[in-house]
Amino acid sequence: MINPMLKKHKSLFLVVISCLFIASCDSNAVFDEYQSVPNEWNKDAIISFNFKAPDTINNYNLYVNLRNTNDYAFSNLFLLVELNYPNGKAVKDTLEYKMAAPNGELLGTGFTDIKENKLWFRGYKTPFAFKEVGEYTVSIQHAMRNNGDVNGVENLKGITDIGFRVEQAQK
Repeated sequence: MINPMLKKHKSLFLVVISCLFIASCDSNAVFDEYQSVPNEWNKDAIISFNFKAPDTINNYNLYVNLRNTNDYAFSNLFLLVELNYPNGKAVKDTLEYKMAAPNGELLGTGFTDIKENKLWFRGYKTPFAFKEVGEYTVSIQHAMRNNGDVNGVENLKGITDIGFRVEQAQK
């Protein structure tokens, strides 16, 4: 007879392995990386990601990924996102993302108090193709302000990880 605790641990082990296998089988991802934010995200802290252009032929979707907790106190998020090309060209955008429903419930996926958000950066309305071969850099900085304040929020609470993802667009 098999010990019930051993059977329970074996089942848990199989579930964990299955989840890891499913998560690792993401054929669309060309680049997917996260960086953790210690405690709070300072307004001067710039999170950067370096990656090589996969090719100059196909179209790609580019995303800013965020993980946040219930400590995130805003209904939206403003980000400064800069894409630096291999030839030195830089394109900087100020982007706004909706982070909460009208009732205050945080958006995103996840069963725990950590929510994951996949936010469009490029490829949403028009296809995005890398025009140059070489290494690109994406820099992300928050630009949050309290209503009526001129100065930005010094330390943004509730953001735990910032990521960047490049996926091959579906044809």
